[in-house]
Amino acid sequence: MDGFATLLVDLMVEAGVERSAIFVRPAQLPGFFRPAKEWDIVVVRDRNLLAAVELKSQVGSFGNNFNNRIEEALGSSVDLWTAYREGQFQTMPKPFLGYLLLLEDTEGSRSAVAVREPHFAVRAEFTGSSYMRRYELFCRKLVLQGCYTAAGFLTAAREHTGAEPNFTEPGSDLAVARFVEELIRHTVP
Repeated sequence: MDGFATLLVDLMVEAGVERSAIFVRPAQLPGFFRPAKEWDIVVVRDRNLLAAVELKSQVGSFGNNFNNRIEEALGSSVDLWTAYREGQFQTMPKPFLGYLLLLEDTEGSRSAVAVREPHFAVRAEFTGSSYMRRYELFCRKLVLQGCYTAAGFLTAAREHTGAEPNFTEPGSDLAVARFVEELIRHTVP
């Protein structure tokens, strides 16, 4: 995800964000439930937190890692927004919080995954869905529920590494261009 971090930084600088205001991993911010968390990109101007961005990828090993990604993203969001609400950051307006996920496009991520329903039925959208579809739903719900300001979701197959483009965007509302527009809108002076 280093390439995405570089791209996001370059686009912000091109749009007018001072390079000195952008911090790339390690970019720590204090939390509420924990002392601090390392974000991939943080933008701070005049001691105001303008943005925090998490970049994640998922290659293989989809089962357990899917649940871990969900729990991690939700926990990071709750921690940052609670710290913000409790006055940890003297930031106005509310900062941008972004989540960008790249998923390996492979048979394992595209195949339907069984669900277990020992006591209650799972939500209908999860029945017969693949990890790819579940990640798409997850990213969309992160924004709809106010956990993140914007989320981006990409998939890429190894065999398309040299192709142009070498990725797909399963949902237009989760497109990288839209993610970048929101990020720049929150960070350009």
